[in-house]
Amino acid sequence: MKLEVWTQHGPLNSKPIFEAFVKSLQEAGDEVILNRSCDADVAVIWSVLWLGRMRNYRQIWQRYRQANKPVIVLEVGGLRRNESFKIGINGVNAKADFANETFDDKRWPLFRHTLQPWKDTGNKIIILGQHHTSEQWAGMPSMDKWFENQIQEIRKHTDKVIEIRPHPRNPIGLNVKKYSNVSIKYPIMDKATIDDTDFKKTLNDAWAVVNYSSNPAMEAVINGVPVFVSEDSLCHEVGNTSFENINNPTKPDRQNWAYKLSYTEWFADEIAEGKPWKRIKKRLEEKYLK
Repeated sequence: MKLEVWTQHGPLNSKPIFEAFVKSLQEAGDEVILNRSCDADVAVIWSVLWLGRMRNYRQIWQRYRQANKPVIVLEVGGLRRNESFKIGINGVNAKADFANETFDDKRWPLFRHTLQPWKDTGNKIIILGQHHTSEQWAGMPSMDKWFENQIQEIRKHTDKVIEIRPHPRNPIGLNVKKYSNVSIKYPIMDKATIDDTDFKKTLNDAWAVVNYSSNPAMEAVINGVPVFVSEDSLCHEVGNTSFENINNPTKPDRQNWAYKLSYTEWFADEIAEGKPWKRIKKRLEEKYLK
């Protein structure tokens, strides 16, 4: 298989992961073309967040997808952020194909999480934003408009306190003064990684979390907080999709969900050993490169 791998536009934390992935490709006997356009079978990029230096990935994504060719997307994971990394085909989160239909209980302990009992307490509903430049948000309204839509729909069913929590790198201009019991709280960010550092603490008083499709919904589910998400979220099968349930959210069993989720993210040593590539390559050959 011939792969066009673009390492040069990735963030600093992508370098060792690209190196591990390229190693696995080469040891499997596949041809790797680095940072050069060519007529490859597959492209490999970092993330679908078209921001900063990563915006250069957008044209590579479009070139391959318009030609109906697959794109492998590497990105920071949500189970052990900056320790584990997602590797999927043609997208991220539930839009990606992780070739993880076959799973077991062996990898879940590696992530050092314990599923906490579902909560039946909490005083506030937290609405989490995403970044509007991401391919995840393609075709969606402005972030301000999306937040407003969520507030209005929630208010049809409950007067609970609502906390708007924008993406760390996506400020909003939403005026919440016209709504009662609605406030905006920006995340506390790590200056080095620009990651949210106080979300888990925020969950202590959460009744529910509302999120379209990004990683924090996973953290909420693991910590026992019910989520309201879209079909593009990896939490869809253990979440809610209608605010009609906001006062009595669905709280399904999560164990198989967790086991399956553990096959969407990989550690650097596993990537170098070729464990994810073995799965992804088989899926590419069977489904995308016929």
